[in-house]
Amino acid sequence: MRSSELARLSGLTVRALRHYHQVGILDEPRRSSNDYRNYDVHDLVRVLRIKRLVALGIPLDRMPTLLDDREDDREKDAAKLLDELETELTEQIDRLTAQRNLVVSVRAHRAMPDLPPELAPFVALIAKAELPTVSRADRDQAVLLAHLAGDDGMPHIVRLYERLSSPDLAPVVSSLVERFARLDPETSDEDADELTGTFVATMQPILASVAEWERPNTLHQNAHLLEEQTAELFNARQIEVLKAIERRLDSGDAP
Repeated sequence: MRSSELARLSGLTVRALRHYHQVGILDEPRRSSNDYRNYDVHDLVRVLRIKRLVALGIPLDRMPTLLDDREDDREKDAAKLLDELETELTEQIDRLTAQRNLVVSVRAHRAMPDLPPELAPFVALIAKAELPTVSRADRDQAVLLAHLAGDDGMPHIVRLYERLSSPDLAPVVSSLVERFARLDPETSDEDADELTGTFVATMQPILASVAEWERPNTLHQNAHLLEEQTAELFNARQIEVLKAIERRLDSGDAP
């Protein structure tokens, strides 16, 4: 039979057959006088065996020992290979399950795919204020914090964000965000200091609830990234207020 007939009977393509020749798992048959390959039923059986191994996920380079070795050797190789495949497939299933759960979580939180879904409610709260610069800064900061905090620190970040977006606190946070967005070089020192004090008074009790969290070194070592992120988005007065808030929170001073 010609290659087209072998392909039809096996349910493969001629291109696949040629590839099997190239990788050495299917011998090239003799050619006829008109230079066509002539396959026989033994070639068909071998192709069907290859097709079965491919369906199991066995790599082509591992097939020769299963196709050509002695029966007892094939059984040993097959058992070992199947054990490896089962382990690999189990790991793939676990990864896919985790990925599916993440997709479900993103949809449930109505979050954008590039955001940590657990932080989406608070990010959405800021976005509703329709303050593009602040919204972008908060979104980018959520991405950075989630990465720098790592798996161990993420639950604490989530708890903080959940508290900030809770029904009783969300209006207060929204008001502070709007006032911060209105800061400009013309804002008086008195107004800037009053906003700083109100922000610190609001945040201190919330931060105290996660005070037992030992910040990971990656967060300390890369704190400058958060500063760089805001420096490119906010004006001089806003940056000044942010630094004042940070100093007072770090020192534990009451407003």
